[in-house]
Amino acid sequence: MDVQDPITTAEDATRRAHGQSLLSPRFYRTDFAAMDRFDFTPLRAEWDALFAEFERDANRSHFERDEQFKAEVQAMPEALKQEFLDFLISSVTAEFSGCVLYADMKKNARNPDMHALMGYMARDESRHAGFINRCLRDFGLDIDLGKLKKTKNYTYFRPKYILYATYLSEKIGYARYITIFRQLQQQPERCFHPIFRWFEAWCNDEFRHGEAFALMMRSDPRLLGGHNKLWIRFFLLAVYATMYVRDHLRPQLHQAMGFEPTDYDLRVLRITSEITKQIFPLTLDIEHPAFQAGLDRLFRIADRRRSLRQRGGLLAGVHRVALAVPAVLTFARLFLLPTLPNPVPEPTRVRLAPAW
Repeated sequence: MDVQDPITTAEDATRRAHGQSLLSPRFYRTDFAAMDRFDFTPLRAEWDALFAEFERDANRSHFERDEQFKAEVQAMPEALKQEFLDFLISSVTAEFSGCVLYADMKKNARNPDMHALMGYMARDESRHAGFINRCLRDFGLDIDLGKLKKTKNYTYFRPKYILYATYLSEKIGYARYITIFRQLQQQPERCFHPIFRWFEAWCNDEFRHGEAFALMMRSDPRLLGGHNKLWIRFFLLAVYATMYVRDHLRPQLHQAMGFEPTDYDLRVLRITSEITKQIFPLTLDIEHPAFQAGLDRLFRIADRRRSLRQRGGLLAGVHRVALAVPAVLTFARLFLLPTLPNPVPEPTRVRLAPAW
C-alpha cells in the first residue's frame, strides 16, 4: 500500500502497517545468544541507576486517556487527516516492533540483567503502541497487533546492527517528540489532536531506552571503534535520511503544527547529533550544504517514485526501478562526505564477548 493510497478502513490501516519498503518500520530478529553475553559489571553503578529509573516507572499512569480526549479529536481536512493517519500507523508499527523485539530478547535471555532490562523496555513499548492504537480506534482504524506480530515479515540484524539502529531510533524518537511538544506548547492553537499533549513524558521513555543501548555499546569497546566506525556512520546516515524523506512526504502534517519540514528535521537532527556525541566517536556534518542537498535529492527521488506508482503501468514500473540507481549513488555520496570526529572518553575495558 503506497503512502498516497487513502486510509479509510481498518483493512487499509493493517495493509499500511504490513508494508515493506525502505521507509516503513520493520520487525527484527537477531542472535539472542550473543545479546545475552553482555557483562555490565564494570558499569554496575550506572547500570543500577538506570535500572532504578525503570523500576520507578514514572510513566506508569501516563498512558491513560482522560474524559476529554475523544471529544478533542477534531475534524480535519482530508489531506491532513491522511498524513496524520499515516503518522499514527507508522508510529504504532515502530513502537510495536520494539515491543516484539524486546519481548523476544527477554524470552531468550539467561543473563538476569538482560532479562530484566528487556522486560522493562517491552513494557514501555507495549504501552506506547496500545496508546496510539486507541487513537486509531477513534477513527475506526485500530490494528490487530497480535495478527501483525504473526504475519509481518521479519528482518535479521546482527546484534551490533540492532544496537546502532535501535539506539538511534530511540534517541531520534526523543528528539522528534520533544520538538513537537515544545512547538505546540508555544502555539497551543495548533494542537489539532490531543495525543501531542502526552509527548513530553513519553519522550523520556525513548531517551531512557537509548541510554540502555548506550551502556551495552560502552560495555564492549570494539563496538565503538575500528571498522565499526563505518557501521556507525552508515546507520547514522540511514536513520537520518529515512526520517528526512518520510517527513517531507507529509508536508501538511508539519505545516499544521507550524513547521516547515526541512526546518523541523534539522532541529531534530541537531538534537540527535548532540545526544549521540555522548557515545559515538563521530557525527555527521549535518550543516554541510552537500549533506542537505543530498537529503533533498533523496526526497525528490522518493516523491517521483511515489508518483510513478500512482500512475501505474509497465513503463512507470520500469522508471521506478531505474530510480533506484540515482538513489543509491546519492546515498553513497552522502556516506563519503567528511564526518566530524568526536573525542569521546575511551569506553570502559571489560571482558570481551565473542567477536561481533
